Amino acid sequence: MKVVKLTQEQAEQLQGVEFVADNLFNPVLDADGNWFISVEEQNQCSIQWVKECPLIDYNPIQVNLF
Repeated sequence: MKVVKLTQEQAEQLQGVEFVADNLFNPVLDADGNWFISVEEQNQCSIQWVKECPLIDYNPIQVNLF
């Protein structure tokens, strides 16, 4: 699965910003320390620099429950 890579500064800038009515950006960290948003958020927003951010492979943080 692909996600949209952000810098920490970009993630901070987008946090809590509405990208469509009643939907807010919520950047998340992956297991490699990359900030990202979903491709859907990128596609639905009207912020040009967000549309230009690169796609990367999603690498989820593994949680060991034992």
